[in-house]
Amino acid sequence: MTLLLTLTTGSVQALFKKGCTAVDLQTVPALAMSQLGLRGLNIDAAQLGGWSATEYDALRDHADKAACPCLVLVDKTMLKFGYDQPSTDQSTDRIGRLSAAADRLGCNALSIVVDVPVDDEDNLDVAIDELRQVMTGIEVRELNLLLAIGGGMTATADGLIDIVKRVGGFRIGVLPVFGDGDDPVEHLRRLAPYAGAVHMRVEGFTKSGAHCGADLAAGVEALKRVGYQNTVAIEFTGKTKVEASIEMARDVLQQAIDAQDSE
Repeated sequence: MTLLLTLTTGSVQALFKKGCTAVDLQTVPALAMSQLGLRGLNIDAAQLGGWSATEYDALRDHADKAACPCLVLVDKTMLKFGYDQPSTDQSTDRIGRLSAAADRLGCNALSIVVDVPVDDEDNLDVAIDELRQVMTGIEVRELNLLLAIGGGMTATADGLIDIVKRVGGFRIGVLPVFGDGDDPVEHLRRLAPYAGAVHMRVEGFTKSGAHCGADLAAGVEALKRVGYQNTVAIEFTGKTKVEASIEMARDVLQQAIDAQDSE
């Protein structure tokens, strides 16, 4: 398997002027596959508020029919572990509900953001035990749990890796975003060996066609150099020229993938 380009559903949020309804989101798989040439979706959990089981099933059906499956459910709510029991209970409850949603959508992974104590070994040990308990429910559903950069110890690449190693197991990893960190290429290089998916942040393009953010081709090169072979999701953060910007990012990324594959 080489690098497979996919799309985050949050990338097309701006296309829906009155907010992204369940019916709107059901059109995204066909848009991603047929128009944008992207073969999978990372679903933004913030877009699923108030959904019924029927609406989850409908999105999965539309994704299956478009041959553009739901891959990762991505939640950006900060979840606290190792601080106090009420926070842990709230975080655990949310992960349980997100896991059920990810399972229903047919995703293979759930990505979350966590805050665990730093420079406090006793409370850090508590957080690790709590995360291991969370993993039990994740594993029952045959999902993978991907941690993104968050708070406390997980605010840095090295801290995030340390948490993954301490929790242990084959179903926990990370979801790095290319564009994060003072040195985005080095940040991605550090995290990619532990990644179950990667996001490429796309900020838009200048009139001359240059990307306004980090060098996308350099990000691909970093992934290839560490042997990462999985999905790379375009995460467009702009509000205008949505389709055109995503298509430009796709072409830049695909060209970089093809160039690296031929070496």
